[in-house]
Amino acid sequence: MEKRSIEDGIITLIRKAETELPNDVIAALKHAYQIEEGIAKIQIETILKNVDLAKKSGRPMCQDTGIQTFFVRVGIRYPHMDNLKKAITNAVKKATKEVPLRPNTVDPFTGKNQGDNTGYYIPNFTWDFGDGADVSITAFPKGGGSENMSKLGMLKPGVGIEGVKDFVVNEMIKASGNPCPPTVVGVGIGGGADLVMKLAKIALLRPVGIRHKDKKIAEIETELIDRINKSGIGPMGLGGKTTVLDVHIEKAHRHPASLPVGIVVQCWADRRANMVIYSDGNWEVK
Repeated sequence: MEKRSIEDGIITLIRKAETELPNDVIAALKHAYQIEEGIAKIQIETILKNVDLAKKSGRPMCQDTGIQTFFVRVGIRYPHMDNLKKAITNAVKKATKEVPLRPNTVDPFTGKNQGDNTGYYIPNFTWDFGDGADVSITAFPKGGGSENMSKLGMLKPGVGIEGVKDFVVNEMIKASGNPCPPTVVGVGIGGGADLVMKLAKIALLRPVGIRHKDKKIAEIETELIDRINKSGIGPMGLGGKTTVLDVHIEKAHRHPASLPVGIVVQCWADRRANMVIYSDGNWEVK
């Protein structure tokens, strides 16, 4: 457990997310290496070498260090809520220089780069609240290439779940090699246009290889993995057996007249890291 400032802890969190790929993702990539052949195998081998080098050197595993995105769960008895958002934002500014991170926040009207990875609504926060007095934070740097493959479909309810599955498969085939496969695909179903895209991104927080607790949804996840991988798009779009490492689904109840489907794609660099801030100000990056 650390006793430095919370900002130091968040910088450590960001550095870990940018330089160390989670073990579940590494295991999935190693499995892909075992089953691939030819150029696909070479691509996975290169990715694994890059992952190893990034961890050993403490440097970001990709030049696109992403939009700094945080999922924050706050215990309702946490005593320092008034300073938490400011601490995370300040840490992002410092991490831009210290990690370092590529400045990625550009004004959509002027094109001016903020220079420190902050700006209007950035860092991107998703807040949740629960029991206790601690704070759990997941850092989730989101790269532009994979984010560009996000899709929102407002389907007619009559197409049913079969229509949902076809939509996901077709959009991932259209994406081809653009999101730097093998990817992890988050799918949201239900809710409304805004909620379903948020659900798709939340789905990406689940470790690779962990199926949904609902057996029927888990079966659909497995089916989608199989169908997308049979496309033959393969690593980096050069052909092969592994186009996706995983597909995760989350759902919300919907309006009877709407069947929203959201897709958010994560490239092979499925970056995420977690920390806990305790009520006494100590913190731990896990």
